Amino acid sequence: MILAIDPGNEQSAFVLWDGEKILNAAIIKNSELLAGIIGSSEFKDEMVVEMVACMGMAVGKTVFETVFWIGRFYQAFRGGKNRLYRKDVKMHLCNSMRAKDSNISQALRDRFGEKPTKTKPNPVYGDFKLKRDEWQAMALAVTWWDLNK
Repeated sequence: MILAIDPGNEQSAFVLWDGEKILNAAIIKNSELLAGIIGSSEFKDEMVVEMVACMGMAVGKTVFETVFWIGRFYQAFRGGKNRLYRKDVKMHLCNSMRAKDSNISQALRDRFGEKPTKTKPNPVYGDFKLKRDEWQAMALAVTWWDLNK
C-alpha cells in the first residue's frame, strides 16, 4: 500500500493506493494529514511525496512553506519514504515534459477508465471522485507503483 502526497503550503492532496484501487483520497490541511494518516501507527508501508524542483526562477513564501511541510511529512512517516519529481511523473504517464495537469489526469482516465458515476461504477476509483490535486497524488502513486513494484 502506498500513500501518495501532492504537497501544498497549507493543504495537500493524498491518495492511498493498493496497486489496484483507491482506498482513500482527499485534500486536507497539512496539520490534519500529519496528525492523522501520516502519524497513524497502523499505516507503515510506503509514502511517496512530490518533490519541489528548481526551475531557474525566483520562488516565494508558498514554495518554502511547501518544502517545510514536505520535510515534516517525511520525518514523521514510519514506513518507506520516497520522493518523485514532477518530471518523472510526466515522462512515465505522458512521455512528454510538456504535459500539463489535464494531460496527466487524462492519461490516468485512459488507463483506468472514467471516474465513477451512479450508473457506471469503477472499482479502481471506488467511491472516490478525484478532483484537482487528488489526480496529481494518484499520478504519483501510480508512477511510483509502476517503477517499484
